[in-house]
Amino acid sequence: MLTLFLRAWTALSQQFADWRRRQQAYAELAALDDRSLADIGISRSDIPYLLSGDSRDHKPARPASHSSLRHAA
Repeated sequence: MLTLFLRAWTALSQQFADWRRRQQAYAELAALDDRSLADIGISRSDIPYLLSGDSRDHKPARPASHSSLRHAA
């Protein structure tokens, strides 16, 4: 009985820690401006998907349009 409780507690603790890491990552990404997000290849609407942890659905990468790229001088 105690072993079952410890396993459940460990699993619950791990889930909570994972949730906190996702919340922290979300806050950090949400704090970036749109240009910084574009520099790392994501848009603001991609953030929830990226942090969902759902690896069953792979979202295909969007090709960058040449008109939206700005080249440094």
